[in-house]
Amino acid sequence: MNPDNLPCVAAIRPDVCAVANNHVLDFGERGLRETLAALAGAGLATAGAGLDAAEAGRPAAVPLPDGGRLLVFCCGTASSGIPPHWAATATRAGINLLRGLSPAAADTLIARVRAVRQDGDLVVVSIHWGSNWGYGVDRDQVAFARRLIDGGADVIHGHSCHHPRPIEVYRGKLVLYGCGDCIDGYEGITGHEEYRDALRLLYFASIAPGTGELAALTMVPMQARNMRLLRASAADSRWLAATLGQISREFGSRVEHRPGGRLMVHPPPASPPRPPGPRPATRGRGVLIRGAASFPGRRCSRAVMLAAVPAARVGAASGTAERPARSWWPGC
Repeated sequence: MNPDNLPCVAAIRPDVCAVANNHVLDFGERGLRETLAALAGAGLATAGAGLDAAEAGRPAAVPLPDGGRLLVFCCGTASSGIPPHWAATATRAGINLLRGLSPAAADTLIARVRAVRQDGDLVVVSIHWGSNWGYGVDRDQVAFARRLIDGGADVIHGHSCHHPRPIEVYRGKLVLYGCGDCIDGYEGITGHEEYRDALRLLYFASIAPGTGELAALTMVPMQARNMRLLRASAADSRWLAATLGQISREFGSRVEHRPGGRLMVHPPPASPPRPPGPRPATRGRGVLIRGAASFPGRRCSRAVMLAAVPAARVGAASGTAERPARSWWPGC
């Protein structure tokens, strides 16, 4: 990210910037170091990349108002276009890059979560994965996301595609397989008009106290125009509701178009029972945000927010959690 663009990110006051993506090293290791230094200088925490493997894999920890922390683990996969040599090592700066989506890779990540999680914590795993276009979700992504939740994650936040992908509520936990873009430089690019990628979504998720389960997910349709977000028309909101509902149906999720244009996700009537065993206690309620750029008039002082920051452009972003009586700013 050019440091001159930093005010555009800082305007939404994100608590965490997710930097594992396929652009953060577009200008080499020097560009990555400059990006990390600029974000740190602005008081913005990062996750998903670092000056070595330990730093790249370390979660960002955001204190929550009623105690506990929001732990944001961020990683990327080669399927999103991240080159293998961008992976951080013990002696080289880079990305927290997963070598694949195998059960063993999931278990390694689960072990990292369990090593730092404490009572009252919420855990978001933010993953830059998959192709840029298409509504399908690879089977290995589904299996990986579910294994992470079985192992203790509360929210899976997927990103890379330029339009929304299906939503699942698995055993009460939110899985966003692909949130689409928020503000970026892709306006006007031709060849994929059927996805109407200028339509964006802001995601507002509430997480139930004690369990980390999804209490509610509301989405606000937006229209990208000249690198600004405007409220989408009623017709566009209905199109998004119908499209997202259709592609999420195989996961049991239903999408309702509500008065005022907001979308509400309804999980399956009954979720499979959770395997027996102790679960870390969590408190509060959270919201997941995805978005990176200024949102005029938006008050975020009470929100826990996460923005994803590429190297050369302000673009894809990602989300986090908050508490009762507070709203999170989940974005597209």
